Amino acid sequence: MQSENNNLLDTFKHMVNLASYGLGARPVSATDAFFAPLERLLHDKEPIFVPDKYDDHGKWMDGWETRRRRDSGHDVAVIKLAVRGEIAGFEIDTAFFTGNYAPACRIEACDAEEDSLDQAKWVEILPMRPLQGDEKHVFTCVNPGNWTHLRFHIYPDGGVARLRVYGTPHFDPAHFQGQDIDLVSSLHGGWIVAFSDAHYGSYHRLLAPEPGQNMGDGWETKRRREPGNEWIIVALGQRGLLKKALIDTKFFKGNYPDRCSLQAADLGDLSSELEQAVVASSMFWPVLMAEQPLSPDAEHIFETQLQDIGPVTHVRLNVMPDGGVSRLRLFGQIAEKD
Repeated sequence: MQSENNNLLDTFKHMVNLASYGLGARPVSATDAFFAPLERLLHDKEPIFVPDKYDDHGKWMDGWETRRRRDSGHDVAVIKLAVRGEIAGFEIDTAFFTGNYAPACRIEACDAEEDSLDQAKWVEILPMRPLQGDEKHVFTCVNPGNWTHLRFHIYPDGGVARLRVYGTPHFDPAHFQGQDIDLVSSLHGGWIVAFSDAHYGSYHRLLAPEPGQNMGDGWETKRRREPGNEWIIVALGQRGLLKKALIDTKFFKGNYPDRCSLQAADLGDLSSELEQAVVASSMFWPVLMAEQPLSPDAEHIFETQLQDIGPVTHVRLNVMPDGGVSRLRLFGQIAEKD
């Protein structure tokens, strides 16, 4: 089962977690959350276990946990996704829930405004599936669609540590035509292709739309002990013309990069399965921005430093020689199709 899970997760790695609290997903309601609140189910960090931590309701658990039901019903939670999107699959983690995990689950979805959920048409996108305690479960979505909300059923009660919903944000280019937007934002479909190192922090948070919360909320490499420099390659959500770059070293003080540069290329409609093929070629991409100095714990904006190299789909951020970057934002306009 573990190898099957890993294979499925590998197919989801270029997708966005649409149920990420850090990206804006939020709990709407739950039939019960006596032992642990629904909000924790959506947290980005891996769940933890604190042996001697208790609160007024009992043992503190990192996830969503309901009380023991004494009737014939089951518990249900409604979740607002960070952005309307097409769902490919799910990761349902029962980490540290052993004698108190939910034995089964089912997921429905709808496409609706929050004030009209009572009239929404709910569609089953994951039939009932068995769950095990203290284990990651990975499932494919049976009805990808474009959805805004989920109804997460657990049978009959219990706890789940994390729910991750992998998919692609719905993006209507016509709505943003002629506007400058962050083309690499996770909410616009931007994603991380590859990197030289990501020893510390949470590299996927580099493209999150909101400011970093601490030094662990961003991309950080280990200390480089050999010649060269570290790098990370990102795919834009939409092919575009870049006009401005924001490189934020917030919270990185004694470990910020000394300098940075940007390279970029237009790789057309390259499929995600071939993305690793871009790594070797990226060394020879045109220079979007020549080497620039960076400062600790600061937001750097570069406009005049960017070269006009035409439309691009991928960008490589080079940091010299190593260090941490909290956020990368690349602003520009969607390029018209040739």
